[in-house]
Amino acid sequence: MNYYPNWIQVELIKGSRTFANSCWACILVCGAIGFLVVGFSSCIGEELIPKISSKQIAFIPQGLVMCFYGIAGLFLGVYLWCTIIWNVGSGYNYFDRREGISSIFRWGFPGKNRRIQIQLLIRDIEAIGLRNQEGFFPSRILYLKVRGQRNIPLSRMGENSTPEYMEEKAAELARFLRVSIEGF
Repeated sequence: MNYYPNWIQVELIKGSRTFANSCWACILVCGAIGFLVVGFSSCIGEELIPKISSKQIAFIPQGLVMCFYGIAGLFLGVYLWCTIIWNVGSGYNYFDRREGISSIFRWGFPGKNRRIQIQLLIRDIEAIGLRNQEGFFPSRILYLKVRGQRNIPLSRMGENSTPEYMEEKAAELARFLRVSIEGF
């Protein structure tokens, strides 16, 4: 466990390396392989998987479409596994009142811009914002309102937190930075 002085606050951000993403990636790859094998077996006319008959499936158009879905599913599965392996979206939010700086860091996809880092002066932070959208796909996003810049999100987009937890998190950060809270 890390202990920080009173003037430093660090919050680690979870990326795409989650149990749910791993389960979806496995399901997607297994299903895609199944579609591809059934489509291919309808092409050659033999059963490649025992107990699954592909004799009723004509290669054109059903087998061809199944092969297409299998290839598309494999591409999506490989993409999802790559985001899990690279842990895209993970990082930290660092605030240091003594030095007067804050740093928001996230890992992106490999390449020239893999390291995404924003450094700000704490005096430029005007407020902590909380955007709460209810409905079929509710989302709660905690963000920094910075003077002369766009809002900088601090929480994950897919984070499914309760409104009370996000409000407490926003209040704690606002108290620490000594700024106001917007969006309630």
